[in-house]
Amino acid sequence: MSKGKLYLIPSPLGEYDPAEVIPEGTLRVLKGLQTFVVEETRTARRYLSAAGLKGHIGELEFHELNEHTASAEVEALLPLFDKGDVGLISEAGLPAVADPGAALVALCHRHGIGVVPLVGPSSLMLALMASGLDGQSFAFRGYLPAKTDERRAAIRRCEKDSAALHQSQIFIETPYRNDSLLGDLLEQLSPATRLCLAADITLPDAFIRTDSVAGWRKNKPLIGKRPCVFIILAK
Repeated sequence: MSKGKLYLIPSPLGEYDPAEVIPEGTLRVLKGLQTFVVEETRTARRYLSAAGLKGHIGELEFHELNEHTASAEVEALLPLFDKGDVGLISEAGLPAVADPGAALVALCHRHGIGVVPLVGPSSLMLALMASGLDGQSFAFRGYLPAKTDERRAAIRRCEKDSAALHQSQIFIETPYRNDSLLGDLLEQLSPATRLCLAADITLPDAFIRTDSVAGWRKNKPLIGKRPCVFIILAK
């Protein structure tokens, strides 16, 4: 039986002092770990240094797991747990949610390894909280298709599901496609459908606003490459 557990460690959504946005209990666990599976080593090292491990980064062990990691490479991480506990860190926010780290969590469940989620910021939940849309019934649709025709069809399906279930539909996009997605949303959605744009959540220049599609068409913003959460609720 493995000796270690997998700790899911949230990270700040921007360039923050971790102590400002990450609970003390999470930071305490983080400081006790020696082995980390991370999406990008450089980012993780910077985060851990700011979180109180400055001067000790060279003593830590890092293994990368990202969108290019093959399933066999994920399986090869299993022996890490024979040595003790392992921390999983995403680039920003919660690990394993719209994040390749989910493959490691699944591996742990298949092999009876304990999984411990820790508290931290979630851009999805923060956006939903701030949207004024339905927070009782909602669905996260992840990333919509990259191809234009498929993306527009997916938008129409999301709106149809939202209307039928009175359910908020949450999705995200690769930042460089934000403005293309917004253009498609304003073209494909009904004028009365409510749309929330939540960009740079928790940062000083955060932009969070909900309006009807008709309202957005009169005053279309430029999101640019800012991390953004999109939420719709159809009538």
